[in-house]
Amino acid sequence: MRFRVPSAAPLLAVGAALATVAATAPVAFAAPGAPGERPSFCGHDNRKTPFAAYLCARPGQLLDVRIGDVHPTQPALGYDEVYYKLGRYTLGKDAVNKKFSDWCEADGRIEAVAVQPDARLDDPSSFTCTLPVGGETADSTAAMKTVVIGPGGEPFLTDGHHTLTSFYETPDGGANLHVRLRVLANLSTLTQKDFWARMQANKWVYLSDPEGRPVKTNKLPTSVGLANFQDDKYRSLLYFGRDIGYAQNSVPFQEFYWGSWIRDAAPVDLTAWNRNDLAGYLAAVKGTTEAMVALPKTAPVNSGFTAADLGALDQWNAGKAATKGEFDKLSKPYTDAKPGKLAYALEYKKVNGLG
Repeated sequence: MRFRVPSAAPLLAVGAALATVAATAPVAFAAPGAPGERPSFCGHDNRKTPFAAYLCARPGQLLDVRIGDVHPTQPALGYDEVYYKLGRYTLGKDAVNKKFSDWCEADGRIEAVAVQPDARLDDPSSFTCTLPVGGETADSTAAMKTVVIGPGGEPFLTDGHHTLTSFYETPDGGANLHVRLRVLANLSTLTQKDFWARMQANKWVYLSDPEGRPVKTNKLPTSVGLANFQDDKYRSLLYFGRDIGYAQNSVPFQEFYWGSWIRDAAPVDLTAWNRNDLAGYLAAVKGTTEAMVALPKTAPVNSGFTAADLGALDQWNAGKAATKGEFDKLSKPYTDAKPGKLAYALEYKKVNGLG
């Protein structure tokens, strides 16, 4: 599978670059300019936009995107989640490097099933995903990251900031790496003002910094990559609490809402939390996830969402002891044959002097 980098050429020259695949069948486009057949949002009188290749994207389409083109819709990341992924990619003990499976999942094709000895993320012909392009299923595309097409065709990422940043930071990744994203909506005909009003109405943008201060839309990062984001320690904490205190669901920015509750409600004293110590980090995860589960399901958490809305579990660690289930997996040190996510994050920070 070969990719092309979007150019600023006229739509007549880039229409073929939109040969991407929809969730159930390929989306058929008439030739750009075919009278009466071109989608209304292709009628832009703007042929110099660097995002021209995305202007005609339709909702549900699986759109081939250069990750350096995507515009984030949140000001911060949980750095430790990215450090886990980078640790797994560069220090991993997997038979097949997980970066290839992560790319296949993000591309709507489940996981990597065959990898050449010299395989690279930036050469998708060097590894094989479970499903071929065109063989995607409803389940496989449900796991894809999502994008909204904004004014001028600019792609705004609404889910997948940590995954794409991890690809960006990986030695064989970078800004020119391509992956497909599932299109939620095409709002490219709107003005900037109306676009952001629609994004906020649909909760497709998160405009608070790690301290809870409001962030203006023009202050959001303009690209993925760690250096473009603030570090939200509570967002990191929530990532490691998945399936221990809550289940991930379809609410955009779910972990940020929980993180704001941890910061503002302070259900657990985290003043002594050491983010570079496995035991201390595990204690922080355990305390916060226990507090999440203890909340009544109707309890408000943030932005109108209740504990139930944000996936709070009925029982801590799904009813299993700390020596079982997800918490036990998380607790495994880096010396284990299958280290836990926290161990990978801490080892990556140690090796790279980030602690």
